[in-house]
Amino acid sequence: MTERRYPSLLVVEDSDEDFEAFGRIIRKTCNIAMPLTRCTDGDEALDFLHQTGQYTDLSATDLPGLILLDLNLPGTDGREVLMEIKQDEQLKEIPVVVLTTSSSPKDVHTCYQFGVNSYMVKPTNIEQLKTSVQLLVDYWFKVAVLPTTV
Repeated sequence: MTERRYPSLLVVEDSDEDFEAFGRIIRKTCNIAMPLTRCTDGDEALDFLHQTGQYTDLSATDLPGLILLDLNLPGTDGREVLMEIKQDEQLKEIPVVVLTTSSSPKDVHTCYQFGVNSYMVKPTNIEQLKTSVQLLVDYWFKVAVLPTTV
């Protein structure tokens, strides 16, 4: 039997601590080999997705299967990144999950208006974070069928 190849996950997160915690949880509790890429701000994420700047050597097959997006980013913030992704014909099919500290009803509403696929508030407790990350990975990488590059 061949090992299942999972699509990659793009994590757009400026906090080193949050990214390290997320990565540690994935490595220890999620039993799937999923390629993980990190961008630390909105401008870098857009360069990665549009294959510009330092990412000009990528091909369409290097696009992520899922984007985990923080809202409060330096430079171009997550709301702008989300809006640009969902307005781009080549990117709009990529599911985007917002994972942020903001529980503001305005942010939730705005993100869903822009086409976010899910909105999660970052848990403050490590056990809740583990549970949330496990549920996120299980759903998006084991249950949901993600679009593939045609």
